[in-house]
Amino acid sequence: MKDYILRAVDKTKTIRFFVARTTNMVQTIRDIHQSSATGSAALGRLATMASLMGANLKSEGEVLTLKMDGNGIGGRLTAISDMTGNVKVTATNPAADAPSNDEGKLNVSAFVGNQGQLAVIRDFGLKEPYTGVSELVTGEIAEDFANYFYVSEQTPTVISLGVLVDTDLSIRAAGGLFIQLMPDTSEAVISQLEKIISSLPAVSKMIDNGLSPEDILDTYFSDLKPEIVSKQEVQYLCDCSRKRFSSALVSLGRKELSDIIEEDGQAQIICDFCKEEYNFDKEELEDLVKQTLNPNRFTFEEME
Repeated sequence: MKDYILRAVDKTKTIRFFVARTTNMVQTIRDIHQSSATGSAALGRLATMASLMGANLKSEGEVLTLKMDGNGIGGRLTAISDMTGNVKVTATNPAADAPSNDEGKLNVSAFVGNQGQLAVIRDFGLKEPYTGVSELVTGEIAEDFANYFYVSEQTPTVISLGVLVDTDLSIRAAGGLFIQLMPDTSEAVISQLEKIISSLPAVSKMIDNGLSPEDILDTYFSDLKPEIVSKQEVQYLCDCSRKRFSSALVSLGRKELSDIIEEDGQAQIICDFCKEEYNFDKEELEDLVKQTLNPNRFTFEEME
């Protein structure tokens, strides 16, 4: 079954629902980053959140970046999404692990930490991106983003994120639920939603039990008569390229590039998000040095 996000609105059109199945996406994260069980849960939750929020971007070319730096054992976590909901993610120490918490569950809070900030960066292609920041509350990710929307964007939001990791560290189920209330949502509708949420199972358990996003809406939110607006496939997708890393090397400047040539005679760059290796030999580096002297003389396409 492919991963996808389902969008819907309630009968009053004052509540927006986004329901995601992201099991394959999180399995890819586990495969690429060789993350621990706790790391997979944390990175999977953040990637799912980025996918859900990315699907809310309005136009092609917009980019959403989520950063969490809570002084946890996993270090800094970063997820990037586009308007299609495709995601890439990384962490400083993805293999870091922690004992289960007091409830016997994966201790995502220890991995993320709760002594720091959460940043939401929306790049609209303008001169400066928009950045919103809030303090971390628990390090459990869903609660932290619900707090962000309430504090920074004054939007009441319900968020449920889940990753179920099997004993062999494979991903059994992953997904998310993102619900936002519009300013004109009535008290009666809010009460209905609160009643549903109070008894809602964990989203990863619902998916593990075979429920699709459609089933989740039909089974638990039928009283609100949700109407499906769209269905969008999502995946883990890194957009790194040799051209992009060539540009990064040029940005180092002539002196630093010359030092690399003199000391190592080559350069290797490994993408943080997909672990792809890009190797540049001495001749290629010398061409990049020339480009720092005359940016119009060479094009990156010539390097590919």
